[in-house]
Amino acid sequence: MTKALIAMSGGVDSSVTAYLMKEQGYDCIGVTFQMFDKTDPIFGFSGNDPQQDIHDAEAVCKKVGIPFVAVDASEEFRKYVIHNFIRTYEKGGTPNPCVACNRHVKFELLNRLADEYGCDVVATGHYAKTGYDETTDRYYIAKADDPKKDQSYVLYSLRQEQLQKVRFPLAGITKEEARRIAEENGFVNAHKSDSQDICFIPDGEYADFILRATGKQYSFGKFVDTAGHPLGQHKGMIHYTIGQRRGLGVALGEPMYVKSKNMQNNTVVLARDEELYEKEVLLEKFNFLALPNLDEPLRCRVRLRYKQPEKPATVCKTQDNTVRIIFDEPQRAPAKGQSAVLYDGDIVLGGGIIL
Repeated sequence: MTKALIAMSGGVDSSVTAYLMKEQGYDCIGVTFQMFDKTDPIFGFSGNDPQQDIHDAEAVCKKVGIPFVAVDASEEFRKYVIHNFIRTYEKGGTPNPCVACNRHVKFELLNRLADEYGCDVVATGHYAKTGYDETTDRYYIAKADDPKKDQSYVLYSLRQEQLQKVRFPLAGITKEEARRIAEENGFVNAHKSDSQDICFIPDGEYADFILRATGKQYSFGKFVDTAGHPLGQHKGMIHYTIGQRRGLGVALGEPMYVKSKNMQNNTVVLARDEELYEKEVLLEKFNFLALPNLDEPLRCRVRLRYKQPEKPATVCKTQDNTVRIIFDEPQRAPAKGQSAVLYDGDIVLGGGIIL
């Protein structure tokens, strides 16, 4: 019997993943990675059982009839996710911690533990598909059937060796169907709400988290317009993201948005909405997924944010090995540090980090 290691977050999706893998005949082991200590005050959790996710995952494994283990992954999570999150904000970018976690923590540890436990495959509760192209000899990610839940965007950075073993049993079902399966099987978390976008910042206050985590004071500076004229005082660069309108703390008589951040002179550039649009973006750390190379300019569609529709563009490599995206139409507020992901229909070709 084929052995499978199942990533169990304590939520509905991973619980149904374990159930479906068992139903498909796999000999399963459930594993929960404890990414951080919720009792640590830097995370801002209050009033919740810090072990609740582990309790829920263990209860589901018992119900399904598979063994369960909990693994401390806090060192890896701090190194590859939290530190990167803080550094990106300090350098003027807007990070995507889910992308970093998937590549450097979750799937890295899953594959390592799979070898340790003698498991042939690993499975997670992501809504996405995998495939293999014999022509290019490459594994790839594709969109799930449920467009509302599709998570292909945050999986683009996975490596070939990580994809070789992975299974996504939720690829062909909806969230409503997943909840129905959980209810029918009496899972303790059948009605558990979905987790927030950034698991380690429950209140969504990113700047407050960075202040707690670093203990630093970030210097006040100036808001300026695109011509460099002063517009008021900002309270520190980490408080602002590209495209932001609310919470600027200055009254300018018309809607103004964050266009860019100049880290050298500690200024935040504000602009009108129509000034936020860019036709070209550069990418670093490009990960080739279904796409084996980029020797020639490529026509495809590109997604600049998780829930944003893809837009037509031409993509090519530059002489310094970055990747240039030239959109057919200018795109609003591409943000340094976020990911741009290339699609051919439902298939993820690859992606990289916006410079």
